[in-house]
Amino acid sequence: MLLKNKKALVTGSSRGIGRKIVEVFLANGCEVWGMCTKESAGKAELEKFAAENGTAFHEFYADAGNAEVLTTAVKNALGESGGFDVLVNNAGITRDTLSFRMKKEDWDSVLAVNLTSAFLVCQIISNDMIHKKSGSIINMASIVGIHGGAGQVNYSASKGGLIAFSKSLAKEVGSRGVRVNCIAPGFIETDMTNAVKEEIRKAWVEGIPLKRAGKPEDVANAALFLASDLSLYVTAQVIGVDGGMGA
Repeated sequence: MLLKNKKALVTGSSRGIGRKIVEVFLANGCEVWGMCTKESAGKAELEKFAAENGTAFHEFYADAGNAEVLTTAVKNALGESGGFDVLVNNAGITRDTLSFRMKKEDWDSVLAVNLTSAFLVCQIISNDMIHKKSGSIINMASIVGIHGGAGQVNYSASKGGLIAFSKSLAKEVGSRGVRVNCIAPGFIETDMTNAVKEEIRKAWVEGIPLKRAGKPEDVANAALFLASDLSLYVTAQVIGVDGGMGA
């Protein structure tokens, strides 16, 4: 129960890594507000799971790419919660293609959802955290935000920007007891990666020292560490959850 009596906001909570983070947080006694674009298939299941663990799950909705809708929804959630101890910015999209074929709208939409939304949510939540003089912000980056990815200039730029943003924010809020860190997943088994051709997936695994893809719970457990008091002296860091892929 590492997060007992804590409250967390998790964006992109409906599936994959975000859904698993919600589950792990609930299992550790945290009350969670999960943001997604529409009602998730697992909403009732998460509410039941939360009750069984003596806590609560609240789902709310916003398009992370729509600044006005996003800020209104997050402010409402903040008011309802009374303040968050943990923020996980996990909402993200891909629009992959080679850079010379990429449409500007595909660049703009990825940057809006993956980077600008994190800035906007952090602006609201960190302002509240600094007044309470405590809090942990976890931004979901990616291995390609460090090393780049062919066919992913928009996604790589958004995740690299998120890392730089997080390090800068950590310097701004650290003196008030607020920590800001990134998780940089590698090849994780999600709906997004399962859509990749099998031969490409096999090639990825061959390049991983642990010789397997990661699971959403591998990332969720890293988030649990960063959200909990076990990491009180950890800030401005990028935690790679990649099986050694980035070595």
